[in-house]
Amino acid sequence: MTNYLVVGAGLFGATFAHEAAKRGHKVHVIEKRNHIAGNIYTKEIDGIQVHQYGAHIFHTSKKEIWDYVNQFAEFNRYTNSPIANFHGEIYNMPFNMNTFNKLWGVITPEEAEKKIEEQRAVLHGKRPENLEEQAISLVGTDIYKKLVKEYTEKQWGRDAKELPPFIIKRLPVRFTYDNNYFNDPYQGIPIGGYTQIVEKMLDDDNITVETNTDFFDKKDEYLKDYDKIVFTGMIDQFFDYKLGELEYRSLRFETEELDVDNYQGNAVVNYTDKETPYTRIIEHKHFEFGKGDKGKTVITKEYPATWHRGDEPYYPINDAKNNALYKKYVELAQNEADNVIFGGRLGQYRYYNMDQVIGAALVTVEQEFGK
Repeated sequence: MTNYLVVGAGLFGATFAHEAAKRGHKVHVIEKRNHIAGNIYTKEIDGIQVHQYGAHIFHTSKKEIWDYVNQFAEFNRYTNSPIANFHGEIYNMPFNMNTFNKLWGVITPEEAEKKIEEQRAVLHGKRPENLEEQAISLVGTDIYKKLVKEYTEKQWGRDAKELPPFIIKRLPVRFTYDNNYFNDPYQGIPIGGYTQIVEKMLDDDNITVETNTDFFDKKDEYLKDYDKIVFTGMIDQFFDYKLGELEYRSLRFETEELDVDNYQGNAVVNYTDKETPYTRIIEHKHFEFGKGDKGKTVITKEYPATWHRGDEPYYPINDAKNNALYKKYVELAQNEADNVIFGGRLGQYRYYNMDQVIGAALVTVEQEFGK
């Protein structure tokens, strides 16, 4: 039996703790926030499950992951269909025939493809070398200018020409009248919110949980007292940034209760112009088909922010420079922290969807315990 310390009560840490405890190991989970569930934490306000750290829509193409998460919650049939607001003009996302009709008046897929092909010609067949060129190669110049460029520059705090093309390699473009953002066959929101999933994962006699507890306050003690540590914080912070700082983007959330029944008519509205300081407004009750107190709604505005030490890191900036630095930290971990497993978005310095976090945690479980 191994004595594990799991640092971080988010989805990666909770999945690992659950699986380790099932196998008879003792697990102590510590979390620096005052609640469990990490960024998927939801809290009920006015009868509405409010996503405290931005919109979280569970989607996956892997049946085994869908079956796994359904052990812990029943999911509704929510389908992600965001809309974009550009100076008061409303467009459907993902970019589809509804978008193309609104922009150009085209009706058939052939007309839409022809229009995009005409606009791609500005690249003269050049292989995209940055985000701007990648976007134009996918959707042409009109959609890029109205729905991609300024939104993306707000999100990342950089000119689109300075961003790597892979950021939008998978930009959904559909020549159908289908507003479903994801192609994945499994999609939904847990009825009763996400927090219950982590609560159930951690509900085991072999697991103890402490919130409001910062690993770095007693790092040396923890390293001495536990056989193994699963660390889901920032890998560069674990090593006191000795090789340099990895870069992240942060977010600031402004949540308001409003005395109206329906504020914007959709769960997610992206603001794609640069004049609007936030990137999107989430109206939480629409994740649950309008469920909540009559005459009340809760909205959250998301403001991208430059990350500084002490801020919450949300998105790793996976450009060549940062990825090279991350690899050096991985080598350092192998040499100096062989009893520490680094996991999750921050420990593995990559953007994960929720299904990918669970998948990565289960791979780690298999590596640790076997099948």
